[in-house]
Amino acid sequence: MTVNQYLTTLQHQIEQKYQGQTEFIQATAEFLPTIAPYLAEHPEIIEHDLLSLLIIPERLIQFRVPWQDDEGKWHANHGYRVQYNSTLGPYKGGIRFHPSVNESIMKFLAFEQIFKNALTSLPIGGGKGGSDFDPKGKSDAEIMRFCQSFMTELQKYIGPDTDVPAGDIGVGHREIGYLFGQYKRLNSFQAGVLTGKPVDFWGSLARKEATGYGLVYFVKHLLADQEEVLENKRVVVSGSGNVAIYAIEKAQALGALVLTCSDSSGYIYDEKGIDLETVKKIKEEQRGRISAYLEVHPEATYVANESVWSLSAPYEIALPCATQNEITQHLAQDMIKAGVKIVAEGANMPSDLEAIQAYQQNNVIYCPGKAANAGGVAVSALEMAQNSQRLAWSFSEVDQKLNEIMLNIYETCQQTACEYAEKNNLVAGANIAGFAKVAQGMLSQGLV
Repeated sequence: MTVNQYLTTLQHQIEQKYQGQTEFIQATAEFLPTIAPYLAEHPEIIEHDLLSLLIIPERLIQFRVPWQDDEGKWHANHGYRVQYNSTLGPYKGGIRFHPSVNESIMKFLAFEQIFKNALTSLPIGGGKGGSDFDPKGKSDAEIMRFCQSFMTELQKYIGPDTDVPAGDIGVGHREIGYLFGQYKRLNSFQAGVLTGKPVDFWGSLARKEATGYGLVYFVKHLLADQEEVLENKRVVVSGSGNVAIYAIEKAQALGALVLTCSDSSGYIYDEKGIDLETVKKIKEEQRGRISAYLEVHPEATYVANESVWSLSAPYEIALPCATQNEITQHLAQDMIKAGVKIVAEGANMPSDLEAIQAYQQNNVIYCPGKAANAGGVAVSALEMAQNSQRLAWSFSEVDQKLNEIMLNIYETCQQTACEYAEKNNLVAGANIAGFAKVAQGMLSQGLV
C-alpha cells in the first residue's frame, strides 16, 4: 500500500465511523494529506498503523451539568472533556462555553491542540473541553452556579500533572476564578490545576494578551524573513474578543493600521484605524455589541449581518480571530481581490478547506492556527511553570519568552516546509513538525 492509499483509506474510515462529526472530519482532512512526505521517509509509522491510534482520543468524557437560574428554575447542559493525547505531557487545552459546542467541535479542537502544543516545544499534551452553555445574558450568580456544577464533575478527571484546562471562548478570568474556587473547595489548593487564572490568584501576567500578541509576533517574524515590517501595513481583524483585542493592540504598537473588528452582529470599518480603547470599553466593561462603536466614532462604518471578509477596501494582512469556518471559498476570493498577502489565524480553523485552497492557488501565505495562535497555550504552560516554582514572573519576562517561542515556532514550521514541501507552505510545515514530535514520542514510549 502506498502512502497516499494509506491516507485515503484512513480518511474514508474516519468519514464512515464519525458521520455527522463535520468539524472533526474537516480537521483530519486538512491534516492527513500534508504529512504524506514525512510518512514516505518513516515507513514504521504506517507499519505500526500509528495514525489509527492517534485518531482515537485516549479518553472522551461527557457529562450532565445541572444548574439553577436566579428564579430558581433548573436547567441542564452537556459538558465535555476530550483528553486526546498525553505523549508529550499532561493534557492541555481550553474550556469553551458556547451554544455550538458538541462532540465534533470538541474533538476537532483537541486534535488540533495536540500538534499546536507540540510546536511550542513545551511538555504538554493535547486536550479540550467545554459546554453548550451560553454565558451571554446570564447574571454573575448564574454563571458562578454553572461553573461550580461543571467543575464538580470535571474535577474527577483533572490535576496539575494529569490535565490542566484553561479558558477559551466564553471562559475568561471570571469563569476561571469560579472554576478554580470550586476545584479548591473539593480538592484543596493546587495552583497548577487551571491556567488563565486572575493575576492576583496565581495567574500569569501576559496570559490574557498571549494569543493575540503571539499571533502578531508570528506575522512579525514572517515579515522579517521577507525583509519587511508591520509598520504601515493595512490589517483586517475579525472578532472583538480577547484574541482580537490583543492582536489589534500589538499590531498597532508595531505600527500597523488596523481597519476592522467584528462580532456576530456585524463589523466596524474605521479607515483612520480602530480605536482600541473604545472596543475594550464596549467588550470588556459593558459586554455590549460592537455597533456601539459608532456612538463614539460616528465617522466609522458599521455593516450589519455581514462578514468582515466581504470588505472591499484594500489591505495586506488578515487576522481571523472569531470562530471556526468563518471564511469560505467565496469570502477568500473577496480577500484576494482586496489584496491580502498574509492570512494568520488567531481563531481555530477559521478557514474552511476551500478557502485554504484559494489562498494557496493565489500565493497568499497562510499561517494555520495551530502555529500562529499557539501563544496562548504557550503562556499557559509558562503559568504552569510559575505555579510549580511558586514564582511570579514580570510582564516583560513572559512577553519576551512568548516572542522567543513564536520565533521558534515560525522557524520550525518554515524549515520543515522547506524540507518536505516548499518555502512558505506553513500548513505542511506546522502539521509535519507537530506530528513528527508526537509520533516519535509514541514510538519511543511503545505506544504502538
